[in-house]
Amino acid sequence: MATAAFEDIADTFEFLDDWEDRYRHVIELGKAMDALDDAVKVPATKVDGCASQVWILPRIEGEGPGAVFRFRGDSDAMIVRGLIAVLHAMYDGLPVADVLRVDAGGELARLGLNDHLSAQRSNGLRAMVERIRLLAAEKAAA
Repeated sequence: MATAAFEDIADTFEFLDDWEDRYRHVIELGKAMDALDDAVKVPATKVDGCASQVWILPRIEGEGPGAVFRFRGDSDAMIVRGLIAVLHAMYDGLPVADVLRVDAGGELARLGLNDHLSAQRSNGLRAMVERIRLLAAEKAAA
Protein backbone atom coordinates (compact mmCIF):
# COMPACT_ATOMS: atom_id res chain seq x y z
CA MET A 1 0.00 0.00 0.00
CA ALA A 2 1.53 3.26 -1.09
CA THR A 3 0.18 6.73 -1.74
CA ALA A 4 0.43 8.39 -5.13
CA ALA A 5 2.96 10.83 -3.67
CA PHE A 6 5.18 7.94 -2.53
CA GLU A 7 4.82 6.22 -5.91
CA ASP A 8 6.05 9.45 -7.54
CA ILE A 9 9.19 9.29 -5.39
CA ALA A 10 9.67 5.59 -6.18
CA ASP A 11 9.30 6.33 -9.91
CA THR A 12 11.86 9.12 -9.69
CA PHE A 13 14.26 6.81 -7.84
CA GLU A 14 13.94 4.21 -10.63
CA PHE A 15 14.90 6.91 -13.12
CA LEU A 16 17.92 8.02 -11.05
CA ASP A 17 20.53 5.28 -11.41
CA ASP A 18 23.25 6.82 -9.29
CA TRP A 19 22.88 6.80 -5.51
CA GLU A 20 24.41 10.29 -5.28
CA ASP A 21 21.57 11.59 -7.48
CA ARG A 22 19.02 9.84 -5.27
CA TYR A 23 20.64 11.30 -2.16
CA ARG A 24 20.47 14.80 -3.69
CA HIS A 25 16.82 14.18 -4.60
CA VAL A 26 16.00 13.27 -0.98
CA ILE A 27 17.69 16.47 0.19
CA GLU A 28 15.70 18.48 -2.38
CA LEU A 29 12.46 16.93 -1.08
CA GLY A 30 13.43 18.11 2.39
CA LYS A 31 14.26 21.62 1.20
CA ALA A 32 10.80 21.87 -0.39
CA MET A 33 9.06 21.25 2.94
CA ASP A 34 7.90 24.14 5.10
CA ALA A 35 9.84 24.43 8.35
CA LEU A 36 8.02 23.95 11.63
CA ASP A 37 7.66 26.98 13.87
CA ASP A 38 10.06 26.93 16.80
CA ALA A 39 7.01 27.08 19.11
CA VAL A 40 6.11 23.47 18.21
CA LYS A 41 9.67 22.14 18.47
CA VAL A 42 9.07 20.95 22.00
CA PRO A 43 9.77 17.69 23.87
CA ALA A 44 6.25 16.39 23.08
CA THR A 45 6.92 16.53 19.32
CA LYS A 46 10.58 15.48 19.43
CA VAL A 47 11.44 12.01 18.17
CA ASP A 48 13.81 10.09 20.42
CA GLY A 49 16.32 7.72 18.88
CA CYS A 50 17.53 10.05 16.15
CA ALA A 51 21.07 11.40 16.02
CA SER A 52 19.70 14.66 14.62
CA GLN A 53 17.01 16.84 16.10
CA VAL A 54 13.68 15.59 14.69
CA TRP A 55 10.14 16.77 15.35
CA ILE A 56 6.90 15.18 14.14
CA LEU A 57 3.70 17.22 14.52
CA PRO A 58 0.59 15.09 13.89
CA ARG A 59 -2.85 16.34 12.99
CA ILE A 60 -5.88 14.08 12.71
CA GLU A 61 -8.76 15.20 10.51
CA GLY A 62 -12.13 13.74 11.42
CA GLU A 63 -13.16 11.11 13.94
CA GLY A 64 -13.37 7.34 14.17
CA PRO A 65 -12.29 4.90 11.46
CA GLY A 66 -12.51 7.53 8.74
CA ALA A 67 -10.13 9.90 10.51
CA VAL A 68 -7.26 10.96 8.27
CA PHE A 69 -3.65 11.08 9.46
CA ARG A 70 -1.70 14.20 8.61
CA PHE A 71 1.66 15.31 9.88
CA ARG A 72 4.41 17.82 9.41
CA GLY A 73 7.99 17.33 10.44
CA ASP A 74 11.32 19.04 10.62
CA SER A 75 14.96 18.36 11.41
CA ASP A 76 18.19 20.23 11.82
CA ALA A 77 19.87 17.90 9.26
CA MET A 78 19.07 18.30 5.54
CA ILE A 79 19.14 14.58 4.72
CA VAL A 80 16.82 13.87 7.67
CA ARG A 81 14.44 16.60 6.47
CA GLY A 82 14.43 14.70 3.18
CA LEU A 83 13.67 11.43 4.94
CA ILE A 84 10.78 13.15 6.72
CA ALA A 85 9.53 14.29 3.30
CA VAL A 86 9.66 10.66 2.09
CA LEU A 87 7.69 9.53 5.17
CA HIS A 88 5.25 12.39 4.60
CA ALA A 89 4.65 11.11 1.07
CA MET A 90 4.17 7.60 2.47
CA TYR A 91 1.73 8.39 5.28
CA ASP A 92 0.15 11.84 5.01
CA GLY A 93 -3.51 11.67 4.01
CA LEU A 94 -4.07 8.00 4.86
CA PRO A 95 -6.89 6.90 7.14
CA VAL A 96 -5.36 6.25 10.59
CA ALA A 97 -6.05 2.51 10.33
CA ASP A 98 -4.21 2.34 6.99
CA VAL A 99 -1.12 3.98 8.50
CA LEU A 100 -0.73 0.84 10.60
CA ARG A 101 -0.98 -1.38 7.50
CA VAL A 102 1.87 0.30 5.61
CA ASP A 103 4.94 -1.92 5.34
CA ALA A 104 7.37 0.94 5.81
CA GLY A 105 10.42 -1.34 5.66
CA GLY A 106 9.28 -2.83 2.37
CA GLU A 107 8.36 0.50 0.85
CA LEU A 108 11.64 2.13 1.89
CA ALA A 109 13.54 -0.90 0.58
CA ARG A 110 12.07 -0.13 -2.84
CA LEU A 111 14.01 3.12 -2.70
CA GLY A 112 17.22 1.39 -1.63
CA LEU A 113 17.55 3.69 1.36
CA ASN A 114 18.49 0.91 3.77
CA ASP A 115 21.55 0.08 1.69
CA HIS A 116 22.90 3.61 1.67
CA LEU A 117 22.10 5.15 5.04
CA SER A 118 24.45 4.92 7.99
CA ALA A 119 23.36 2.69 10.86
CA GLN A 120 22.60 5.81 12.89
CA ARG A 121 20.40 7.30 10.14
CA SER A 122 18.65 3.94 9.64
CA ASN A 123 17.90 3.77 13.37
CA GLY A 124 16.58 7.33 13.27
CA LEU A 125 14.37 6.51 10.29
CA ARG A 126 12.97 3.50 12.17
CA ALA A 127 12.33 5.73 15.20
CA MET A 128 10.38 8.18 13.01
CA VAL A 129 8.30 5.35 11.51
CA GLU A 130 7.56 3.96 14.97
CA ARG A 131 6.53 7.42 16.22
CA ILE A 132 4.15 7.85 13.26
CA ARG A 133 2.69 4.37 13.83
CA LEU A 134 2.25 5.07 17.56
CA LEU A 135 0.50 8.39 16.90
CA ALA A 136 -1.85 6.74 14.37
CA ALA A 137 -2.51 3.76 16.67
CA GLU A 138 -3.49 6.10 19.51
CA LYS A 139 -5.98 7.86 17.23
CA ALA A 140 -7.29 4.60 15.74
CA ALA A 141 -7.99 3.27 19.24
CA ALA A 142 -9.72 6.46 20.40
